[in-house]
Amino acid sequence: MGRAQLKKEGKKKPHTRHAKELVPGVNRVGRSRSAHQTHRWKYMEKAKKAAAEKKEQKAVVKLEKPAASYITPAASADKKAKARPATEPRWYAADDAKKPVPSRKANHRATALRKSITPGTVLIILAGRFQGKRVVFLKQLPSGLLLVTGPYKYNGVPLRRINQAYVISTSTKVDVSSVDVKNISDAFFAKAKKADDKKAAFLDNKEKKKNEIAAARKTEQKRVDTALLAVVNKTPLLKQYLKAKFSLNKGQYPHQLKF
Repeated sequence: MGRAQLKKEGKKKPHTRHAKELVPGVNRVGRSRSAHQTHRWKYMEKAKKAAAEKKEQKAVVKLEKPAASYITPAASADKKAKARPATEPRWYAADDAKKPVPSRKANHRATALRKSITPGTVLIILAGRFQGKRVVFLKQLPSGLLLVTGPYKYNGVPLRRINQAYVISTSTKVDVSSVDVKNISDAFFAKAKKADDKKAAFLDNKEKKKNEIAAARKTEQKRVDTALLAVVNKTPLLKQYLKAKFSLNKGQYPHQLKF
């Protein structure tokens, strides 16, 4: 008995699935076969036609290029000369003109400083020449790097720039309000350019000269450290803490430590 006949008699035919399941969640026939059996393909075709009609109705606005202005050669000029656009050069360059490579250096944004790093925070260096040393953070430079110092007298770390990705911030803090570092910027760490004469260096067998530290840099190091040492010496055990090198022993895990 059909569903229409049952409806007239006031009865309802129980709903059954068109696509039977082999196991729960896996149909006996595929999606394409199921659409063909249930005549769902008719509605899919209608939807495609409606979308195509809607697309045709949309007016496609095309931007027209402005007409190029042409330079007409003079009557007395060469007969073979033709009209050419005003923006086009008359002759090709002998060599390829080099275009500057786009750089993001001009669009430098100030690096966001980690919340746990504030002036006076004791940091642990994780990589590089001074790996494991504890240093005092003084300020953030315009380049985004951190300005730190040992002090040099305690652990041999001079005034130095370091990326905040290579440090661990600790809960220990030093009052650096009396330490003046306003004059120290990225230009303070700029190196003087040397004349690169490889031939002379190859022929000359003399010993290489050691890089000498500028007198101005030594003076600035002493001035900063003098003010910082006065504060460090007032705090008990802080001197020994800065001298000690950070390391992990057996059974110690960084994620379980409180710095």
